[in-house]
Formats: sequence, structure tokens, C-alpha cells
Amino acid sequence: MRLEFEYGEGKMAANLPDNTDVFIPGETVKDPPCLPQDWDSLYKATLDSIRNPIGMPALRDLAKPESKVVFVIPDIVKGGCQPTSHRKVSIRACLDELYSKGVKKENILLLISNGLHPRATVAEMKKILGDELFNEFYYTNQITSHDSEDYEHLVDLGYTAWGDHVLMNKYVFDADIPILIGHTQGNPYGGYSGGYKHCATGITHWRSISAHHVPQVMHKKEFVPVSAHNDMRDKFNQQGMLMEEKMGHKFFCCDAVLDTYSRQIEINSGYAKEMQPISWKMADKRTYVHWAEKKYDVIVFGMPTDFHYGNGMGTNPIQMMQALSAQVIRHKRIMSDHCVFIVSSICDGYFHDERWPYLRELYEMFQHDYMNILPDMNRYGEYFATKEEYIRKYRFANAFHPFHGFSMMSCGHIAEMNTSAIYIVGAREPGIARGMGLKTRATFEEALEDAKKKYVGENPNILALPLTFKIGAVHLCMKNADPKEDLSDSTCHPAC
Repeated sequence: MRLEFEYGEGKMAANLPDNTDVFIPGETVKDPPCLPQDWDSLYKATLDSIRNPIGMPALRDLAKPESKVVFVIPDIVKGGCQPTSHRKVSIRACLDELYSKGVKKENILLLISNGLHPRATVAEMKKILGDELFNEFYYTNQITSHDSEDYEHLVDLGYTAWGDHVLMNKYVFDADIPILIGHTQGNPYGGYSGGYKHCATGITHWRSISAHHVPQVMHKKEFVPVSAHNDMRDKFNQQGMLMEEKMGHKFFCCDAVLDTYSRQIEINSGYAKEMQPISWKMADKRTYVHWAEKKYDVIVFGMPTDFHYGNGMGTNPIQMMQALSAQVIRHKRIMSDHCVFIVSSICDGYFHDERWPYLRELYEMFQHDYMNILPDMNRYGEYFATKEEYIRKYRFANAFHPFHGFSMMSCGHIAEMNTSAIYIVGAREPGIARGMGLKTRATFEEALEDAKKKYVGENPNILALPLTFKIGAVHLCMKNADPKEDLSDSTCHPAC
């Protein structure tokens, strides 16, 4: 069987055994049907949702002529940028409701909730919002991007019951109506994006994020495979609810369950605590795919240079490890105990230093001073997170915040914890991969032969995952498993 996998800006071919199974999200198993994708139909469905919210009054019942409103909008990493994307449709529908109640345009702010991700460029703002919304708000300085190091525009809320320090964006805190525009998409971190995950990661500070994106949370047994039953999700919920408590009112959420191509399947609005579980019921059907009839000894996929977090992710060694671990988190249920990954990556030494200015230094440190596993680096988290040069690049040069690298490292170790070996094939600078504990071979075929000799035997069960990083991912499950063991179960943990 000849297949092609992502490799740099192109593809690399692999000749795999004919009994290799292939899974492509949305194709091998169809998604639930999406809503009609014309603007008018999506606008009507969104308007119906925001007029009939779950657990709180409708938006137009909250709005008054003097209301100050902040839209909290996901950054470019998630949600799609097509003309009928959820962001574009839902913001317009909410604006029309607000204007109908006399809310003044000058009292509205559009805030990109990038968290520790790069602050949005003007070009990204236009891509996220579309020309119409961008032109309506940009030239009056009513579009901005969260700055987690701008202490004049942060509010210290104190601590959650679990001792997590919460600092949040002051524009959102001061708003009469804070609106969270979210996407219920399968996420290795806590099950789903959207809901309280959105505010807990998107409008906070590195100290708040360091409560959950760290080894003591991400390396617990409950974290893998992915579900909504783990400390990370509970911490998201606690931090979001503390924000609501201190603001004195709830976030108004408008979340869309999205399919493989970021099209709206279902739209839910209202109070996050009550809306999240309802949204997850449909999201579970799309995301937790009960398909596998056997467990796999070898999983094969490709890593392009540019995906998810940006150009360079598929060659930068720290980001590569995060991407590998995300596949473990999603697919652990179908992996054998001795599973091996075989992955194409150009791995050519391109770190994209402008976007990740601190990761080259992190990688070099990992090669020295008793750094045997990635968690050994964790002790340097605050050192990097407070380093002025890197903070300035985050604030003013559209770079990732330096603490983001430590959240990637915490995730990155999960691949080592849960595989027998990981082979990188086609690396142009193979020493970079070997410096992360990965094996290197020139081709898929060579890697498979080596894995057979050392780990999986002569007749392994092989799963190929083309397009892994190009379209919306799923969480693969065993076909006959009890759904209650695998799904989010659509309920909140008692910590809620």
C-alpha cells in the first residue's frame, strides 16, 4: 500500500503493508451533519441560540443603552476563517441584538483572546474577523489583542479554592456584558475548547496558566487519554467561575460545535457552567469516534512545517514533541502497550526564532546539566517567564510568551511516557530529533523494519493517519468500548 504523508511543504511517500488501516477524520467515519453553510441560515441559527440561551437571560435582555460590551474572540489557532465561520456570524448576530437595544458602537471592544499565544497581527485580525467587522471597528481603535504582561490592564482576582492565582484582562472585568465566542472542538488539553477553557487560557496571565499547563497536572494518569474528567478541566472551570464571581455577573457564551472543516454542527449559548455539558453531548458524537476493532502497534503520520501554532511547528523540536504527544493523548485508547510512532518531519533546524525566540535556548539547555527528561526543565519556568527580552518580543513583536514553551514541554514528555519508540523519518538535521530522545531513519520503510526487530514483531497492526495536522482531529476509541468510559459523559466534575 502506497500512501503519502505531510513532510515540510510537501509530501513523503511510504510503502506500507496492504493490511494497514487508514483513518481520515470526517471521511473514514462521517461527522454529524453540519448546519446549512449559507450566511442566512447560519445567522438565523445563531440568532435563535443567543435569543434562547441556557441558564441565563437572553443577550437583548441583558443589554441597556449605556452597556459596555467586550467580545472575547479566539485567536487564529482555532475555529476556521471562512466567510461563514462561527466567529464572523456570531459576532454580527450579537452586535445586531445589542444595537437593537440601543447599545452604542463606541462602547464595544473586540478582544482577541490569545493568552500566551502571539498577539494578533493586523493581517490576522482581518482574517479572523473578515473585512466588514474589521473595517467597522479597527479604524476607531476598537480591536485589540490580550496582553498578559500589561499590568495596567490586568486585574488580580486572588486565588481559587485549589490555590490557583487568577489574573484576568481588565477590559473584560470592567465590561457590563462580557461575551465569550467559543468553539467546541476536540482538544487534547481538557477535552474541548470553548466554555471556561476559553477564558482560563485566553485572557489570563502565565501564573494562572501555570496552574494547569504543568507536569503535576498533565502527567497524571487521568490526563491520558483525553477526557473532560481531569484536574486541568476542573481548574479551567474554577478559574472561569472565580472570574464570574469577582465580576459580579456571568459570561455570555456563544459556542459552536464544529466539524472536521470548522463548519457549525450545533450552536449553544448561555451560562458556561450549564451550557458546556449540553454542548459536549453533540461534540462527543463528532469527536470520540468508536471505530477501532484492534489496538495498534505502529501509528504512522506526517508532520508539515506549518500547522496549528504556526510556521516552524513541524521542525522546531519542542513543538514537534508537543505535536507527537497530542496524538498520544487523543489516541491512547487504541494504542497497544508497546506502540511505536513513525513520523515524517523535515526537521531541518528551522526554529522560527521570531515566533518562538526562547525555544532555541530551551533546546540547548535540555542537552546539558542533568536534563534527562523534559520535566527536568520545569525548574526554569519562572526564569524564562520573567525574562524581559522574551516578554518584550511577546508584547511588541508577535512572539509566543516564554512560558508557553514550558506548557509545550509538559505536554511533550507524554509521548515518551506512552510509546516504546518514536522514529522521525527524513530529518535533514537528525541530531535535533535525537536530542529529544527520538530515533531517526531515512525512510518509513527503514523505520518500520527496525521497529519490527526491536519492538512490535513481524506482523504488527499498523494505523496510518494521513492529514493528521491538516484537518480537525478526532479522539479515536475502540469500537465496542463502553461509551461512558471514553466520553466526556457530558457532566461537570463535582469541583464545578
